[in-house]
Amino acid sequence: MSDPGRLLAGYAVAWTLFAAAAWTVRKIPARAATGLVLAGSAAIALAALATPPRTSNDMFRYAWDGRVQAAGISPYAHPPAAPELDHLRDDWLFPRDGACEDWGVTRMASGLCVRINRPTVPTIYPPVAEGWYFAVHAVSPPDSRHKPLQVGGAVLAFGTTVALFAVLRRRGDPRRAPARAALWAWCPAVPFEAVNNAHIDTLGVLLTVLALGTATAGARRGALLGAAVAVKLLPILALPGALSGRRSPKGIARLLSAVLAAIALAYLPYVAASGAGVLGYLPGYLHEEGYEPGHVRRFALLRLLVPDAAAGMAVVVLLALIALHVFLRGDPARPWRGALLLTGTTLLLVSPSYPWYSLLVVALVALDGRWEWLTVTLAGTVLYLAGRLLPGFPLQAWAYGAAALAVLLGACLRSERTRRMVRRRRERLPIAA
Repeated sequence: MSDPGRLLAGYAVAWTLFAAAAWTVRKIPARAATGLVLAGSAAIALAALATPPRTSNDMFRYAWDGRVQAAGISPYAHPPAAPELDHLRDDWLFPRDGACEDWGVTRMASGLCVRINRPTVPTIYPPVAEGWYFAVHAVSPPDSRHKPLQVGGAVLAFGTTVALFAVLRRRGDPRRAPARAALWAWCPAVPFEAVNNAHIDTLGVLLTVLALGTATAGARRGALLGAAVAVKLLPILALPGALSGRRSPKGIARLLSAVLAAIALAYLPYVAASGAGVLGYLPGYLHEEGYEPGHVRRFALLRLLVPDAAAGMAVVVLLALIALHVFLRGDPARPWRGALLLTGTTLLLVSPSYPWYSLLVVALVALDGRWEWLTVTLAGTVLYLAGRLLPGFPLQAWAYGAAALAVLLGACLRSERTRRMVRRRRERLPIAA
């Protein structure tokens, strides 16, 4: 990462402008606001294309996986540093000479220089993500480097804005649709993470929005949600919301079957090529991200309340209870509300240091309007950028603790406002004779 202090200051300015714009657009007539939000979404995405990535090197793995597949090789078969893939290397992803000192480049013990993170292990990404990498590679001009993936991220980000408008107008409040959609379209996390860094999470977000926006919890919703899970595992947290309020065993079975079928069909060609190797580096990644010495520790908030050894089990129990509550008591007309509760709470409890994980939360906020959950995205951004600036400071607990307090405060304010509205309605009712 280049100059985290300067980046953090820039993010602070961007979030301040975003808050002011999101508040102002609420007062503009819906038709004019729609054009403004769509134009702003396109302009912000185009602006994010101006520079190469500077805060994440995940995109380089995406480009490599697309190139490997275009050569007829499974991306799960070999790590980038494997000699079997030597003929696919170029000076961009495997720089030579002085370029080995550039940002994001790693010099391996063998002397090989590489931009791809974790070059000695196979890819971690599920099959729908791999299909996207291959598709982008297939339509990219030769030697176009990072730009096609960024353009693809811009298309997905803008497509998500359009999908939010469609869902909100059909199943939400059409008058509030522009102000809600702006919470995604103008959120600083979107141009930075979805476009400039081209994180594949955006494809999963788009599919999840489409899944929750379908009229019924049937096979179509299940297929879309299954495809989202086969992009990145996080959308599985939207499943209880997608099933919320449903009591028909047949309907539940139909949705779950569609989820599993979509995942299985996506994996099938890769399983045929790589067998059990389709899991790639996923098991190692989960272990590394949770407990490797020197990395951000998980469960920062719960570790303040329970012993370290019990924190993991406490998270599982709490999330299981929330998922059960969403399934039993959730609003089937607003499946995104339960999805937001479970996804946002998961990120609060797990406390990741990667802000792009919360792109799904941003889209669910846009559907539901509970803006206070955007502080989860802010917490991840602050932790990611400022972690190295404050060594020894418990930033993880402070950042996510502040986000948790903001969410609780928002819930209290909404509850009080609801009580006031109920009292006013009762006062207006005529007294029975």
